[in-house]
Amino acid sequence: MELPSAQVERVHGLAELDELVVDCRACPRLVEWREEAARVKRRAFQDQDYWARPITGFGPADARLVLVGLAPAAHGGNRTGRIFTGDPSGDLLYASLHRLGLASQPHSTWRGDGLELFGVRITDPVRCAPPENKPTTTERDTCRPWIVREFEYLRPTVRTVVALGGFAWQAVLPALAAAGWQVPRPRPAFGHGAHALLPATDAGPPLHLYGCFHVSPRNTYTGRLTPTMLDTLLHTAATTAGLDPAAPPPA
Repeated sequence: MELPSAQVERVHGLAELDELVVDCRACPRLVEWREEAARVKRRAFQDQDYWARPITGFGPADARLVLVGLAPAAHGGNRTGRIFTGDPSGDLLYASLHRLGLASQPHSTWRGDGLELFGVRITDPVRCAPPENKPTTTERDTCRPWIVREFEYLRPTVRTVVALGGFAWQAVLPALAAAGWQVPRPRPAFGHGAHALLPATDAGPPLHLYGCFHVSPRNTYTGRLTPTMLDTLLHTAATTAGLDPAAPPPA
């Protein structure tokens, strides 16, 4: 199977990249798992046909703000065919973007449900659902060329990135370095509200990087991440990106 590092060399735009990534089979363990999840469905989804393929980024090609997650959920994006769609993590994230005026609706149920993002794109460093939501280091690195090329195409407009969780933070730093930004030394540490400024390697505009606790049920059900915390951070990131978000609702 041809690796992503070779496949991306044939791409000439973000739309072509999205078309190519959905056919990737470079990581045998991930291919087996995503397809097994589609065969052994959750009881609630027995009547549904799972997507069971890699997930592309979602949002406009001229986005100023990019949110980076971990990987699709086996019965979320792997089922619905769209990132952060069909699971509690997506419910929280899209509801927050809608409150800020950055999404057309507060819910995301299925690809093609009419949801639009305004000035925001969402992507993952790993494009296939991994067992126990834990991709291996090799799988993460094999998948990296997809997100590197994605950021290369987004460079003319993107001004801010939000890493949703520690995995996303660690995965996106080398991707941003490969796409044309300078990562500070020592590398900035992840935390909710962490902020780093990455200068461009070509004297272009710098990139703001923010850390945010992941929108997973593990964090939200325990109160580690609340809707107010998420709204506040995304409002800051959107403003830094040059968007004009609505004010977050009162706590």
